[in-house]
Amino acid sequence: MADHLLDQVRPYLNRSTEERISYIQAPRLIGHQGAIQAHERLAELLGRPPALRTRGLMLVGPYANGKTMIAERFAVEHLKTSERQSVWVVQTREGAGLAHFYGSILQALRAPTGSSRDVGRKVEQIDHLLDSLKPRILIFDEFHNALRGRARDVEAVLAFLRRIGRQFDISPVLIGEVAVYDFINQTAEMATRFDLHAVPRWEYGEEFFALLDSLEAALPLARVSDLSDEPMARMIFQLSEGLIGEIVAIVSAAALAAVRSGMERITRSGLEELHYIPVSKRRRASARDDLL
Repeated sequence: MADHLLDQVRPYLNRSTEERISYIQAPRLIGHQGAIQAHERLAELLGRPPALRTRGLMLVGPYANGKTMIAERFAVEHLKTSERQSVWVVQTREGAGLAHFYGSILQALRAPTGSSRDVGRKVEQIDHLLDSLKPRILIFDEFHNALRGRARDVEAVLAFLRRIGRQFDISPVLIGEVAVYDFINQTAEMATRFDLHAVPRWEYGEEFFALLDSLEAALPLARVSDLSDEPMARMIFQLSEGLIGEIVAIVSAAALAAVRSGMERITRSGLEELHYIPVSKRRRASARDDLL
């Protein structure tokens, strides 16, 4: 019974509907090959010997494709196994200017930011924190937000990345869209400081089918859904447009509907009843007209 489920998932079939729904809605990292390789690259940075000119890493790809979850999962796993926190995640603030950028670092390091826009003071505060906390990796999520300001501010941000390697032995990790790759590679000097790990959209094929099998095994439904078989796999791929965040959202929504209806499996008709609109079509969706 329920041999299609992972061992740790199978007991949830005996839980209440509310508990099963909560489990399905919980965020989860699917251990696909791209995520495993990214984790290995981050581990290499964490375990490297001291250096005066540290190398960093770019995790670059489209939105909703799992980059943030990979980084956060790595940071959490490190924190669970280490006596001292060496990996910090900075949520790069929206809005141009150095004050926003430095403010996001102070917030990540759990320091009071205040209302001052004195950039020099913020830099002094950050330097003091980096010297005392001694992080090995600073992960800048949504780093493309820091690249939308004036040219001199962007150059100051890049200079900061160079300096923290030399002065504090920190490897910066930049997460974002393709603009991050473009900016870093505008000069050979910056390009030599960062390796690239691409997180592209999924292609329709065996790896995508394996991903669907992994998802099906992780969702507590009593009956087999055969997500990786045609035409189910094709429909999920088209709706998701190859974005893993959308893939998980679609399958999870269909699983919730299957639990609530008592169907206990995801079907093609169940997917159709979601009326799910792909990201690229939402701007032109009929639902938008109802908002006017």
